[in-house]
Amino acid sequence: MIQEKSRGTLPGIATLLALIIILGLLIYSLSFFIRSREIVGTLLTVLCLVADAICFAGLFVVHPNQGVVVQLFGKYTGTVRAPGLHWVNPFTSRKAISLRVRNFETAHLKVNDHDGNPIEIAAVVVWNVVDTAEAAFEVDHYEDYVHVQSEAALRNLATAYPYDSHDEAITSLRGQTAIVAAHLKKEIQERLAKAGVEVMEARISHLAYAPEIAAVMLQRQQASAIIAARQKIVEGAVGMVEMALDLLSKNKVVELDEERRAAMVSNLLVVLCGDRATQPVINTGTIYQ
Repeated sequence: MIQEKSRGTLPGIATLLALIIILGLLIYSLSFFIRSREIVGTLLTVLCLVADAICFAGLFVVHPNQGVVVQLFGKYTGTVRAPGLHWVNPFTSRKAISLRVRNFETAHLKVNDHDGNPIEIAAVVVWNVVDTAEAAFEVDHYEDYVHVQSEAALRNLATAYPYDSHDEAITSLRGQTAIVAAHLKKEIQERLAKAGVEVMEARISHLAYAPEIAAVMLQRQQASAIIAARQKIVEGAVGMVEMALDLLSKNKVVELDEERRAAMVSNLLVVLCGDRATQPVINTGTIYQ
């Protein structure tokens, strides 16, 4: 793998001034040789003018948050990151690569989650180039590479988790967003490391069931939510009934036989687990009537 290395340059402003002064001197010398009709001096001066003009091609500007990859006859010679005007060998080729932080949103992908349900998912990826040599030489069109590999990582992530889960111990795409985002960032970074790219953040920006099953899955979600809520209600009601019976027995408020204890348990569970308000019935006789 080609790793980035620093490239030394000559100060651009000083070099530009020197080339301008040399150009002025050569023009004056050319006019002198032409008037003197010295063929050899004229030819040498013309050659020097051509060489001076070629040297101007070695000047280039580096903007802030930009790296310029320098090659000499196909060989990588280094990267210039210092902002300003620089001069290098005019026969080198130079390619500017932005080091700014960039972001993009993937397309809305239609994939199957861990449970096999078709969903639509999209993500926002924030990234920047950290190694200009790898970005320039290890992959072809690193920007397209980032987009394609990010979508591939997002597809792989969607198949690893269910869309939703009422069990807090099970990680879901909708429930544990922080865990899913960390996994997505790691997944994308592993794919983009060879391109000299660092992923700063990756988060899901769109998540929904596919249109053809959205209505059915909404009913399923509602049913699952009702079941989960009922389970919590029953667990709480049983605990409250047990506590009530223990307190009645401990404080000796009333002595209940097994049949009356069962009736009381039944009545308390109906009151606590019912989804509507209960209507009290006052018994004016004994508990056996």
